[in-house]
Amino acid sequence: MPVELIEVEPGRFRVMRARQRPARSQLPCPHVISDIMEPVEQVDGKYYTSKSQFRAVGRALGLTEVGNEKQKPKVRETDTKAVRQARQAAVKTAVERVKAL
Repeated sequence: MPVELIEVEPGRFRVMRARQRPARSQLPCPHVISDIMEPVEQVDGKYYTSKSQFRAVGRALGLTEVGNEKQKPKVRETDTKAVRQARQAAVKTAVERVKAL
């Protein structure tokens, strides 16, 4: 079985392989997430099969859906003024020691 080579750039070759087309759907929007779900009971005692209705009822009742809550930004200890000043003083001391040698 002969091997066919393709010149990629001057002096560089690679083996010719049959190209595979990427898996694509014939639908116009293949990446749409459905609104339909298995029946789930909300705290109001009713069962919902629509994700949007389920979430709307939860929001109206003041509930927080796990995974959708807003996280508070964490304040790093290294961002405080005292830590910054201590770091600058340590760097200054180190530079003075090096200059003294």
